[in-house]
Amino acid sequence: MENKKTQFEDFKINIKLILSALWASVMFLYIYGDYFELYVPGKAQGLLNGQNMLSTPYKLLLATIVMTLPSLMIFSSLMIKPKWNRVLNISTGIFLTMFTFFVGVSSFTEWKIFYVMLSFLESIITSIIVWKAWYWPKK
Repeated sequence: MENKKTQFEDFKINIKLILSALWASVMFLYIYGDYFELYVPGKAQGLLNGQNMLSTPYKLLLATIVMTLPSLMIFSSLMIKPKWNRVLNISTGIFLTMFTFFVGVSSFTEWKIFYVMLSFLESIITSIIVWKAWYWPKK
């Protein structure tokens, strides 16, 4: 039996705030992964001499587009009307879940095990986003 001293105040958080916070978490994980990757032997040197995965302007543009999605979804989740917000969160969430899961699976090396962990966390969070958006509360 709980007494007044062990009862903590709680309140319902709006779904838009939940989705926005989840997208912010995904974005931070992306940033951490890219930052920590600089510590992988040879990575910084490859960036300096142009020997990296993003070796053309078009590859760099494509990576930029994919990486900006979570940033845009932080704002969009708060501002877009529920009907389109739900669709956008589900579709972007599914795309990024599959994308980051593929990145994680294809990164299994000793020096990239941190990247695998981050990719799987990103996939879990984007799956939660899809689930939360799918079951958007009704009036």
